[in-house]
Amino acid sequence: MKFSLSTNWCNRRLNDGEAIAELALSLGFAELELGYNTTPEQVPGFKRMLDRIPVGSVHAFCPVPLSAPQGYPELYQLASFDEETRKMANFQVRRNVEFAASIGADAVVLHAGRVMCRGWIKRWDMSRRVRRGRKMLDPFRRELDALLPVLERNRVILGLENLPYLEGFPAEWEIGDVVGEWVRPWFDTGHDRVRRCCGWAAQDETPQAPDKPSLVPVGMHINDVVDKNDDHLAPGMGKVDFAALKPLAERVRHVVFEPNSAISESDLRKGLEHLSALWR
Repeated sequence: MKFSLSTNWCNRRLNDGEAIAELALSLGFAELELGYNTTPEQVPGFKRMLDRIPVGSVHAFCPVPLSAPQGYPELYQLASFDEETRKMANFQVRRNVEFAASIGADAVVLHAGRVMCRGWIKRWDMSRRVRRGRKMLDPFRRELDALLPVLERNRVILGLENLPYLEGFPAEWEIGDVVGEWVRPWFDTGHDRVRRCCGWAAQDETPQAPDKPSLVPVGMHINDVVDKNDDHLAPGMGKVDFAALKPLAERVRHVVFEPNSAISESDLRKGLEHLSALWR
């Protein structure tokens, strides 16, 4: 199995894309995901290293748009009840898809958005969350329909990531209504554990590789979590059951380590060795 490393781990402490790529290679990674903290200045260095370590996926919005003070995965929200917000997000996603294709990546990871502002919903008010999600489905599908030509033309799949908060969209019960050939789920192991710990997903079920092709994630973000805090730890540092996730991992195209920036090189290397042995 080929493992990739998200550059978000070190984008903010190493300014040179070539140096980041060299570090990933030295740790044992075979591919990169350009994270949303990637700057335009770092991109040429990554391009110089493509013959040694390719870029498999790009996490929107990458590189950081010139209009933004810093990287953030929800700078623009395609899942919004505001039409102008959706229009701007659609424009930025198109740019990200074209950038991904230009660097050889075949997947763009997207935080689609939220069906309500954080703080507007109580943790136990699931019925309100479900109602808001139903209202979001039609406008969101219209945006995806508008994006399909650019996805198909560039041969890039849009991966919708599961998010670690109740208001995040689409949730487990919504994803089947919005995916297809060029729009697929993207599974984050830590986010999934947070959702289960909070009671927003079935706590007694291990995510299985689904039978329906459109529901098989195009990729996975690999990170560990202890409890309800989404700390993006290296595998083996938390409580995610990675052994149970092996059947799912064998079906996805991209398996991407996404540790937080505080994880040491030593712990990251141990995490890679741990998962390599577990999924051998």
